[in-house]
Amino acid sequence: MPKCTLNENITMINVEFQNTYHIPWRVEKKREQKATSGWEPVNYLQPIPRIMTREQIQGHITNQNLKFHITEDPKGKKENLLLNSERPMRVLTKTSHSQGEDRVLGKTTGPPTIKLIAKHQGTRTVFKKFSEMKWPLDIHPLNKSLIKDNKWKETDVAQEKRRSFLQESCKKYGGVSRPQSHLFHMVSRIYVEDKHKILYCEVPKAGCSNWKRILMVLSGLASSAYNISHDAVHYGKHLKKLDSFDLKGIYTRLNTYTKAVFVRDPMERLVSAFRDKFEHPNSYYHPVFGKAIIKKYRPNACEEALNNGSGVKFKEFVHYLLDSHRPVGMDIHWEKVSKLCYPCLINYDFVGKFETLEEDANYFLQLIGAPKELKFPNFKDRHSSDERTNAQVVRQYLKDLTRTERQLIYDFYDLDYLMFNYTTPFL
Repeated sequence: MPKCTLNENITMINVEFQNTYHIPWRVEKKREQKATSGWEPVNYLQPIPRIMTREQIQGHITNQNLKFHITEDPKGKKENLLLNSERPMRVLTKTSHSQGEDRVLGKTTGPPTIKLIAKHQGTRTVFKKFSEMKWPLDIHPLNKSLIKDNKWKETDVAQEKRRSFLQESCKKYGGVSRPQSHLFHMVSRIYVEDKHKILYCEVPKAGCSNWKRILMVLSGLASSAYNISHDAVHYGKHLKKLDSFDLKGIYTRLNTYTKAVFVRDPMERLVSAFRDKFEHPNSYYHPVFGKAIIKKYRPNACEEALNNGSGVKFKEFVHYLLDSHRPVGMDIHWEKVSKLCYPCLINYDFVGKFETLEEDANYFLQLIGAPKELKFPNFKDRHSSDERTNAQVVRQYLKDLTRTERQLIYDFYDLDYLMFNYTTPFL
């Protein structure tokens, strides 16, 4: 291969740097954009798995769209942005939460392009260490030294069963030894509370609003979880996410902080998301998702529906969900937990469930040494007059679907059902 001159090297690195850093999600998201996954929606779409046997799951779990951030180089060769140390990445940029951790790259002098070359060389050690990191992360025994009350005995037993079940399910069906996705995407849904050393992976429609309120109280940003508005929770810039740190900061927190995830029955979560986003006025979901869904899945739609996107039916929404060529991308409110939190790569220390939310949450607060007076809020964050989505409500929505459609929804969320031990729904 012919040698390049220094100027050619510098030009190549500058171009590569611009391509690497020109990422939409690096820019602070607008209020509307924040609700969606926002991860290259065109490349994100993959064929939806149909009915699968358990023998097929092992191959499926490792290929559940984990590679949609692996880019193609000009020669068509796939390149892993996480494990490849030959490209400068976000670690080169100092963030407001780096807390001095970017010093690992060292100090350089000279023109910006020369500095970039030096930093590019300096990151190789960091990337090599991270590429050799053991995946999945080891699960740690919960520190129960702060639990003095016997009333948590049953909750603790249930918790240990969930942790063990998730770990065994990942071993049995996953076989994941190394992450295939971009690291910063993998941790993009994880919130950080440094004071109590907590990592909380956000699963929308599983109590996430109130969990964010709790994190704000724990970090000293608010005195009470009951005084924080919905907009302050979701659109404020109060809480830090794990992807705002550099590699060393991410690595340290993943290995030393208490990691928690709260999940919900997939079918209930799906119906809850539909009711919230499509059965109430919404200035984002109706014009963006609603219009596209009605246009593609409603024959002879009237002009008014096509113009405002209101009135999407649950059956139409399901057709969109199961379509491998969706007219718009996925959204975090109905995305699989397996793709939001990567529970077979990041071993969560605590697995809570929406079905026992208050009990699980308050037990977790005891475990991490939260103030005794802090209790998990039990109010409904939005549309408080509506009946909560439960099994009976879900049955009413499923009546509008064929048995095949119901089966395909289950197939879509099969990993969530398997990993978190949810009962197969009546189809």
